Amino acid sequence: MKITKLTTYIVPPRWCFLKIDTDEGISGWGEPVLEGKAQTVQTAVSELGDYLIGKDPRLIEDHWQVMYRGGFYRGGGIHMSAIAGIDQALWDIKGKAANLPVHALLGGKCRDKIKVYSWVGGDRPTDAAQNAKDIMARGFEAIKLNGCQEMQIVDTNAKVDAAVEVIAAIRDAVGFDLGIGVDFHGRVQKPMAKVLAKELEQFRLMFIEEPVLSENKEALRDIANHIATPIALGERLYSRWDFKSVLQDGFVDIIQPDLSHAAGITECRKIATMAEAYDVALAPHCPLGPIALAACLQLDAVSHNAFIQEQSLGIHYNQSNDILDYLLNKDVFKYENGMVAIPDGPGLGVEIDEDYVIARAQEGHRWRNPIWRHADGSVAEW
Repeated sequence: MKITKLTTYIVPPRWCFLKIDTDEGISGWGEPVLEGKAQTVQTAVSELGDYLIGKDPRLIEDHWQVMYRGGFYRGGGIHMSAIAGIDQALWDIKGKAANLPVHALLGGKCRDKIKVYSWVGGDRPTDAAQNAKDIMARGFEAIKLNGCQEMQIVDTNAKVDAAVEVIAAIRDAVGFDLGIGVDFHGRVQKPMAKVLAKELEQFRLMFIEEPVLSENKEALRDIANHIATPIALGERLYSRWDFKSVLQDGFVDIIQPDLSHAAGITECRKIATMAEAYDVALAPHCPLGPIALAACLQLDAVSHNAFIQEQSLGIHYNQSNDILDYLLNKDVFKYENGMVAIPDGPGLGVEIDEDYVIARAQEGHRWRNPIWRHADGSVAEW
């Protein structure tokens, strides 16, 4: 079997899909994208594709090593996201050729389903308590929301109080049975992160996410020693080498690699296994499309330390299209009792509606995250 063609599609709301064709008529799909940089990743896929044409798609480990090591300069969001989508598509081909799900090729699943969480609100959550009640009524048992708006390196008590009030309202509305993940989104720096994390501890959160930016991970020591709430981090880390020092430091309880950013199934399997050795949980980041989610679920299936999966059904970004729109088998993600079933179909288990993909690619997108500024005019972390 030989790879004959790589085709990328920029599709709404903010995704990039990749189709890899072979001379035996078996095609695989991946999702190589970095939010806000879809066109740049698309170009990187094209550059990597020069090597892949004519190669056997089933030699995934060797292709991964060449894509990573063969270009001399390596790593970072663009390069690793391009590798990620290609890697997903190669696993999809290999599974389809064997008529087996990817998880069967990775040793077989150790779970049939996994807990999922749903997003509440948007960048600036409003009506969070009512939204949380609605989500519980739909059967979800966990949610995540942005924990604060823009916050300067040292900010006011009013900003902290506003964040606390949102979480307090949710707890008052739904009680303590609902798991709540609070995403600081890298908006908070060390001085205020300690304050905010301590104030939120009373609500017994499932985790706090990115209490500080990954590049400021040394601050996690003070935060971890300050609270009992689990700390999650990892969507802006792109390889096992990025995660190595995080795991060695021992201040993170949950890692969140993104299978469309951190070089795909091949690399994230290794990251997950590294984390298991450090007694750290796995909760893959995935506010993306159906191919990315399917890839995550294949990893969740074979990772004993996976405990919950992010998914974007109904997320505030998905206004023009949602994850099921691009699928022929729209029942593949079976949500029930706060969990989603692991797909058992060949490859990644999702059947892409290629005609619809092509049609929506005519519109495409140029999604960009908003630019926020503080009251003094300085740029704020989004």
